[in-house]
Amino acid sequence: MKAIRYTDYQTFPQIVDIDKPVAGPGEVVLKVAASGACHSDVAVFNDFVEGTNPLCAPQFTLGHEVAGWADEIGEGVDGIERGAAYVVYGPVGCGYCRFCMIGQDTFCENVAQVGYLGIGLGRDGGMAEYVVVPARNLVPLGDADPVKASALADAGLTPYHAIKLALPKLNKAGSSALVIGLGGLGLLAVQILKAMTGATIIAIDTKEEALRTAEKYGAVTVASGDDQAAKVRELTGGRGVDAVFDMVGIGPTVETAMKSVATQGRVSIVGLGAAGSDYGWQWYKEPYEAELVKTYWGTLPELGELVALLQQGHLEPQYTTYSLDEGLNAYQKLVDGQVAGRAIIVPNERF
Repeated sequence: MKAIRYTDYQTFPQIVDIDKPVAGPGEVVLKVAASGACHSDVAVFNDFVEGTNPLCAPQFTLGHEVAGWADEIGEGVDGIERGAAYVVYGPVGCGYCRFCMIGQDTFCENVAQVGYLGIGLGRDGGMAEYVVVPARNLVPLGDADPVKASALADAGLTPYHAIKLALPKLNKAGSSALVIGLGGLGLLAVQILKAMTGATIIAIDTKEEALRTAEKYGAVTVASGDDQAAKVRELTGGRGVDAVFDMVGIGPTVETAMKSVATQGRVSIVGLGAAGSDYGWQWYKEPYEAELVKTYWGTLPELGELVALLQQGHLEPQYTTYSLDEGLNAYQKLVDGQVAGRAIIVPNERF
């Protein structure tokens, strides 16, 4: 079968032929309906060198945002129906530590022994015709479109997790939230906030099209410029927002976030750019008792909650589809900043 593989450090992925996987005990082979291309994939094949993260060492098939149909069911697996559609929870932990026991494999305490971070992150992922996954990582989709659902596995789950942690700041009268960066994650964040809170939603981006889309989902928008934080404070009567979700995570956006947050507010750094930024905290400059946290992916139960929001019609992921043969072109567009919403690879159109 064809697969898009990460073959070596700082090397662009390649389409290669590999064997179709076989389901072992406790596993399921999915016929892949869709797999999203993510900026974290780009970080892996563009930036990683030997020793950066041994759990994501080449070689493996990319793709950690995956949905598809159960094709082969391994020994000991119950509750999975052949031909039914599922979305995959990407992190894969040991299954028995205190975090894995509650479906939070992102923080597995035995990840070094597992040997990889998850599906498409050290272990073969969904940028292929078929993928094998642990049965416990599957969330049923019912009648939901697996192409739309694939985006939920990361682009939806990551902001959902950050928003859920911030709900105590937002579930009160007159609350407000700011979303910085309206790519695949940011536009879903606006929709999730709309579905889960009564907060006023403010959104910032440099692209006019993204701002108009956010407005369609109920956000008040602020165009790019040097005075973004001042405009945010103006929109909130001078006090700032109760929760900020920075989907970019670079120095300037973190600074905007901190200038925009209210006293006792919360700033969640969601975007990967924070890995290379250096924000200088200043005691007398920051709002008192404001929280600055970095959040990471989400939990298995939360993915189920997200699927419910999709089934109820609250979410409309923005994406462009590509065939598996067009997958390298999709990654190049992602590298070049030419992708609106999510780039989703569709290896198979039906079961």
